[in-house]
Amino acid sequence: MTIKVAINGYGNLGRAVERAVNTAEDMQAVAVFTRRDPKDLETAGTPVYSVSQMADFSGEVDVCICCGGSATDLRTQGPAAVKYFNTVDSFDTHADIPAYFADMDAAAKEAGHSALISTGWDPGLFSIARTLTEAVLPAGYTQTFWGRGVSQGHSDAIRRIEGVEGAVQYTVPNQAAIKAVESGETPQLSTADKHSRLCYVVAAEGADKERITREIKEMPKYFADYETTVNFISAQELARDHAGMPHGGQVLRLGHTQEGVKHLVRFQLQLDSNPDFTGSMVAASARALVRLHQHGHRGAASVLDLPPAWYSPSSPEDLRAQLL
Repeated sequence: MTIKVAINGYGNLGRAVERAVNTAEDMQAVAVFTRRDPKDLETAGTPVYSVSQMADFSGEVDVCICCGGSATDLRTQGPAAVKYFNTVDSFDTHADIPAYFADMDAAAKEAGHSALISTGWDPGLFSIARTLTEAVLPAGYTQTFWGRGVSQGHSDAIRRIEGVEGAVQYTVPNQAAIKAVESGETPQLSTADKHSRLCYVVAAEGADKERITREIKEMPKYFADYETTVNFISAQELARDHAGMPHGGQVLRLGHTQEGVKHLVRFQLQLDSNPDFTGSMVAASARALVRLHQHGHRGAASVLDLPPAWYSPSSPEDLRAQLL
């Protein structure tokens, strides 16, 4: 079976998803949906259509991957797309996941579709790592550290502020906190204790930089709980020094199984390109969602609801022989 994939949105993540789908032997990208004029969009070969044409593809697409940002796009993009298709997205505002799940669950059930939310690497792979390690080591302590690297969602949130023409945000982990956990300590770490946020912003000519700085630092769920530094730079500096999008992080689970017997489990990623890796995980998740839907599921789901084998194009027999 060839899985027919539509891509909803064609920014950094959308382009990465297209690359991942084109690499997969069991997938085919059949449409890119955009809010822009389709004539102005150049893809790697996938036909481009307006989002207003989604209904025309109902029944012709196995899964639609929504590639909008979590700050504003996905809260409307996800429910709109699931009316016509099974959907996958990478909604990553952790505090809002329960509410977003409820919205997508209601919309997907009404349409008779399935919606996989919040896939990627965190939430996504890191969510799976936290769940498994806490199940294996129920007596213990978990911490997640991100970076150093570029957060797509946080960078996008800054770019949506009035007067901002370009921006990139780096998440910077506290190395002392990481070493404390590695050494067997169980410190009570606040949000600000674990990470800081470093922002490079290109302001429009005449824009109020003090207002922009204030709006960034006071942005709830993104920056308000962190030590945040805002640096204003030129567009040339942004293009020269911040064009790459590396990222990564680690989940650490410190546990014990009996008195004096300790275990440290680490799940770690080091990524040259945040969107490329996220796109690859999202594409694999689309395969898993199609299988979930084929098994009769309707409504929303998360990566925690899917068997690992469903992410792979290999047969169960091959997986048992080669990876088990």
